[in-house]
Formats: sequence, C-alpha cells, structure tokens
Amino acid sequence: MIILKKITKLIFNRLFYVVLAMAVQLGWLLLLFLKAASYSRYISVGLTILSILVVLWIVNREINPSYKLAWAMLILSLPIFGLVLYLVFGQSRIARTMQMQFNEMLVQTSDYLKDDSDTREKLEAADRSACIQSDYIFRSSGYPVHENTTAEYFQVGDDMFPVLIKELNQAKHYIFIEYFIIHDGVMWRTILDILEKKVKEGVDVRLIYDDMGCLTTLPHKYYLQLREKGIKCEVFNTFRPILNIVLNNRDHRKFCIIDGYVGFTGGINLADEYINQKERFGHWKDTAVMLKGEAVWNMTAMFLHMWKVVTRSRDYAEFDHYLPHTWHKDQFESDGFVQPFCDTPLDGETVGENVYLNIINRAKHYVYICTPYLIIDNEMMTALCLAAKSGIDVRIMTPGIPDKKMVFLLTQSYYKQLLEAGVKIYEYQPGFLHAKSFVCDDELGVVGTINLDYRSLYLHFEDGVWICRNKVVMDIKEDFVETLHYCSPVTLEFCKNRNIFVRIMQNILRLFAPML
Repeated sequence: MIILKKITKLIFNRLFYVVLAMAVQLGWLLLLFLKAASYSRYISVGLTILSILVVLWIVNREINPSYKLAWAMLILSLPIFGLVLYLVFGQSRIARTMQMQFNEMLVQTSDYLKDDSDTREKLEAADRSACIQSDYIFRSSGYPVHENTTAEYFQVGDDMFPVLIKELNQAKHYIFIEYFIIHDGVMWRTILDILEKKVKEGVDVRLIYDDMGCLTTLPHKYYLQLREKGIKCEVFNTFRPILNIVLNNRDHRKFCIIDGYVGFTGGINLADEYINQKERFGHWKDTAVMLKGEAVWNMTAMFLHMWKVVTRSRDYAEFDHYLPHTWHKDQFESDGFVQPFCDTPLDGETVGENVYLNIINRAKHYVYICTPYLIIDNEMMTALCLAAKSGIDVRIMTPGIPDKKMVFLLTQSYYKQLLEAGVKIYEYQPGFLHAKSFVCDDELGVVGTINLDYRSLYLHFEDGVWICRNKVVMDIKEDFVETLHYCSPVTLEFCKNRNIFVRIMQNILRLFAPML
C-alpha cells in the first residue's frame, strides 16, 4: 500500500513529467547523432573532428579549469554523447538578452548607486585592507558601502520568523519579496495572509519566485492566483521541459524589503523546514540578517533591477519612490560599514567567490565558515590550505545529515586535502546545516545565499551582505563557536578508512563536480 502511494505520488508529480520529457528529448538527440554517425563513415569522422574542435575551444575559453577538464574528459571519452550534452547544456544562452538588459539598467541607474566619498574615506582610515575588499565589491557588482545602518543576526530561522512577521505587519508603503523556494505551509500562509491584508491597505506588494526552485512546492502558474489577490507577482526564468542551458541559471537570492529601510536576507527560504515547523533531515540550522538603514537601498535596487528584467520595463524614474529616506525622515542609527551585493552568472566575474577569497587571503588570525555544500575549485582549495599552513585558524562547518546524499559524498571528498593542510572541519550532528556565512578576525563577516559550490559561484543569481566592524560580526563568531558544541570534528582517519568503493565514487564525482 505504501509503495502504491509513492508510485501514485510520483506519477502525479509535475517534476516526473518534466524529467520524462527532458529524458525523451535527450534520448532522441543522442539517437539522431548515433544514427547519423552509423549512416556514413564520413559523418562519424566529422562528428569526431567536431568533438575535438569543441574540446580545443573549451580549453581556450576563459572559464574555470575544473569546468574545462570535466567537459573535455566527457567529450573525449564519449564523443557523441558528450558533444550532445555540451551543445545542450554547455553554453549560456541566457546572457545575450538578459545581460544587455542588466547592463542598460546599471547605466541608467548608476546615479542612484554612487559610492559616498566620506564613507569610503572613513573605511580606509579604519582598515585599509577592508577598504580594498569593499572597493572590489563596488567596482565589480556596482553596489556601494554604507554607514547609517544597523544589523541584527539570527542564528536560526525560528528566531527570524517572528521578527519578519512583525516588520511585515508594520509595512505602510511597499513590500518587495524575492525567494528561490516558496512552499505552502505555516510560514508561507502566515506571510500570505499579511500580504493580502497589506494589499487591501494600499501597500505596493511585489513578489518574484524562481520557477525551478518552486517546481515541486507550488502549483503550476501559481503567480496567477497571487495576482488575483492583488499581489504583483512575476516568475524568474519560467521552467519549460525543453533541453536548454537556461535551466542552469536560477534566481537563488532571498530578499524581503519593507518600505526601503528594512531588509532581510540569508539562507532561509519561505518553507516550514527553515523554521523547524516541519522536520526534514533533522534540525534545520540556517542563518539570516536584518538590516535597518541606508544599506537596504542596495537590496531594493537589486530587486528593482530583477523586476525590470522579468517585466521588461524601462521605467527607471520610479527608483526615486523607493529610496530609504523617502519614507523614513529621521536619521538612521549607524554601526560600522555594511555593503549588500549581488553576483550574477552573466558578467563573467565570480564576485561571490572573490569576496570569500579576499577574506581568506587577508585573514590575520582566523576564518570561520558555514556552508551546506563544500564543492570547491582549485582557487578556493589553494586559498584555504595556504591560510591554514600559514598559521591562520581555518574552520569549516558542514551538515551532519545531508539533504542530498550524492552531493554530501562529494563534499566529504574534499575533506582529506583540507585536513592535511591544517583546516579544521566539523559536521553539525543534530541535522542539516544550510547557513552560508564567513567571519574573520572579529572584524569582517558575510551572510547571504552563496554556497561554496559551483552552482552558487558560477551559475546562480546570488546575494550577500559584507559587514565590517558591526556588532553582527561578533554575533556570527559567537554563533559558530556555540554551534561547535553540537558538531563532531572530522578526522584524517575517517577519510583514509572509508570503503574503497565510496572513495572510487568520490573520485568520479570530483571529476564531474562542475556539472552537478
């Protein structure tokens, strides 16, 4: 009976039909290539030559070496199959139109995102190294550093949720929400009730959700239901069961912005497991940050940029309407320096990874890292190992109970090299650690959506908050230290004594890690 229910649930799942349709298309393409190759010797030779040319082209592209190696190995070992996969999934076609829109917007709205010279001078006087890092973020992502902002850190979603509800209830002018996953349940229904009430009060409520992220958590065309309630809703990169690289580029950002001067972000999606109202993979440990003040403008601008892209709007004059001081006339409190930023797969600049690398490379005493996935490239591996070998206290916290077993197996494949270099690794035993945070030297911290894996660092739209000399930095550190009590340290013996078949599987997964 239980098996029958599982089969019925699978058959009536939207994801089942999507995967089936894509598998049929991939099989048809592969069959077409194989038939063509068998039809004529010249066609077979031509496809082989084409595969070699594609590999040469990949090797000479300015992309991550691990990505080059994975595709080159696949195409050379399975020429026809590898070539078909690369032609379908190996190149980004989303960039041609979307990048043009983003570039236009950044030019048109540049006056709204100017770096304040006084703030920059204060940061440089306080910490030259931090100022250099901040300047990189501004020049690469286009979002400036701010003072006149306070921050509050949340150790778990359970703590964030009541504060989020309180702030939503106080909204008077507008609410902007952008999330990767929304799932019907206690969390979403509570928020939705408030949004419906606020719409009736005349508040401008807008929502963006990622269609892939919500593929199994929301009904098909759910945005129509929200629009009927008066909520302006758009879907990012609508998922279609057609083989295309655009499926790889997802909106993984998580924003809730209220009246332009209150903003939430972090790893927490709008689903019950994130606030431990529903148990999945044990206790769900996640983190978030709430900003109040001028730095929220960066978040607002990021949301509006995405809104303009998904709605194809070119009305940039309305930006004035959403500035922080439009609705908050009093002076904001100030605590250090705060710089929300975003990373996109469109510009060829891995801002998120480079922010992390800057922190590691400039650390003087310690770097503590929380990440649910540890699937890193050579640059990140080198930086972590070099820091540890140089005497920096480098600690990484990962889940004890994984959400994806194969990905967790891949994560554990990186442990041995890191441990041998002196990096300390801990697994969170009560459940799944979904937090994405860095903290360094009691002075710098980053909280956001950026995982230490290829998808976050290279393929997804992400966001983070770079924080310098704000009380939140110590909150992040204290949370990490306290959470160590619920972790088990990973030893070299664990890595060396693993089953031979597990290690073989890990080696295979490592080879194709950039594609996972």
